[in-house]
Amino acid sequence: MKTIKQDNLIIGDHTHPLTIISGPCVIENKEHAMSCAKQLKQMFSPYPFQYIFKASFDKANRSSIESFRGPGLKEGLEILQAIKKELNLPILTDIHTPEQAELASQVCDIIQIPAFLCRQTDLLVAAGKTGKIVNIKKGQFVAPHDMKNAIDKILSTGNDKILLTERGTMFGYNNLVVDMRSFPIMNSLGFPTCMDASHSIQLPGGLGNISGGNREFIPTLTKAAIASGCNALFIESHPCPSKALCDSASVMDFKDLQKLLKELDLLYPIMQKIYVNG
Repeated sequence: MKTIKQDNLIIGDHTHPLTIISGPCVIENKEHAMSCAKQLKQMFSPYPFQYIFKASFDKANRSSIESFRGPGLKEGLEILQAIKKELNLPILTDIHTPEQAELASQVCDIIQIPAFLCRQTDLLVAAGKTGKIVNIKKGQFVAPHDMKNAIDKILSTGNDKILLTERGTMFGYNNLVVDMRSFPIMNSLGFPTCMDASHSIQLPGGLGNISGGNREFIPTLTKAAIASGCNALFIESHPCPSKALCDSASVMDFKDLQKLLKELDLLYPIMQKIYVNG
């Protein structure tokens, strides 16, 4: 399996620490984003995990035209840059158009491709050309083995720093299921894998003009993914989910995330021994 590196960030097989990506779904404002990042950095500090702060400057695929989308590219990247500079944290954000890739790469360590856009050739190529780690979320409509096509688009740019993320497959209307076979299948493509536990428990559009979710299943899916061989976790989180301006039904409460970290600290070393020693 390829080990991917960006400055001090290393994501690879089970000889490396578990990587966890977490933060609010969207940048609500500068004060909120900075506060979340400070709390999360402190929360992760006792554990041997690699922590990456995540927040979106624009959520372009909201269910409703009325939904809050974020501060936009310029202000959003300025906020993420302030967090990176003050707290010395690696940063992940997602892009939706090729033109956003280069600007986002000036701030972020990881450029994320949303699941709905994982087949968009120009977007993938633009992300690859930045030279940064590219996290490709597997589309809800894509089989895990078919992610090789997305990989090849990034590789065509000369960039081989690729992370593949499982976030559930559509199962009828307004529901997603996770096939844990995705992790060994996508790992066999030669790159590390990530579990998006917060979006996998979504009920897309399940509440009409917003998405629903069953956040109580985040710990179950997270631990099952670790046991299935994934190398990183993506868990959107919020200090008060009921007040979150995006994905309030699926972001994980900081209090619950803190409990989950304790469980992962016990589980991951066991799986490391199994995967490393066979």
